[in-house]
Amino acid sequence: MKKLAIIPVFNEEGKISKVLEKFHQGLVDEILVVNDGSTDRSHEEIERFKDKINLTLLHNDKRRGVGFSIRRGIDYGLGKNYDIAVILAGNGKDDPREIPILTKPIENEGYDYVQGSRFLEGGRWDNLPLSRYIGIKLYSFFWSKFLGIRITDVSNGFRAYRLSIFRDKRINIWQSWLDTYELEFYIHYKVITLGYKFKEVPVSKIYPISGSYTKIRPFVDWWRLIKPFIYLHFLKRD
Repeated sequence: MKKLAIIPVFNEEGKISKVLEKFHQGLVDEILVVNDGSTDRSHEEIERFKDKINLTLLHNDKRRGVGFSIRRGIDYGLGKNYDIAVILAGNGKDDPREIPILTKPIENEGYDYVQGSRFLEGGRWDNLPLSRYIGIKLYSFFWSKFLGIRITDVSNGFRAYRLSIFRDKRINIWQSWLDTYELEFYIHYKVITLGYKFKEVPVSKIYPISGSYTKIRPFVDWWRLIKPFIYLHFLKRD
């Protein structure tokens, strides 16, 4: 099966190169980096890898949001007839060498969506701030309760999709309200409630010892994480 890695990037100078240098032959067929209007030197760092790995770089005209960038990657994958898309962060928290952990259940076991979890046995969550740990645990409990399925790490963006699910007209990711953090949770809700085959697998999510560890803003962006569930479960939007 043809595999595409999608990496949305916004101002990851000094980090994105550490992600790209971990890719080795055979992990995926192509790496797609979507530069979401970065104002630092992320672009220059990415360009240096074009002659080392099979890498394509797309640029958004301005900062559009992580959801917009992932959606653009999915569009690209569908247009190029890829079978699997793997989403990972450009900030170094996800390890590309763990991609097979996500893709093998799709290739060999018939799964449609595989979510990485730092909290399953074998996973790692080094240097995770306590406030973030509590938030993730509460949020995952909330989703588990309402969807009726055990989910341990719903906010982990390291995940893989069988791209054919996006040809299902009931999964409409091309909506403007999904441009930021809402998109991944919209897909999560839709895939599970529509009966697609889903599982979690253990992965690493390594946080820096110091410095900024997330671009998620308190209150503003946490609402964006909850909004898809409210819209879909209670307001019955598509």
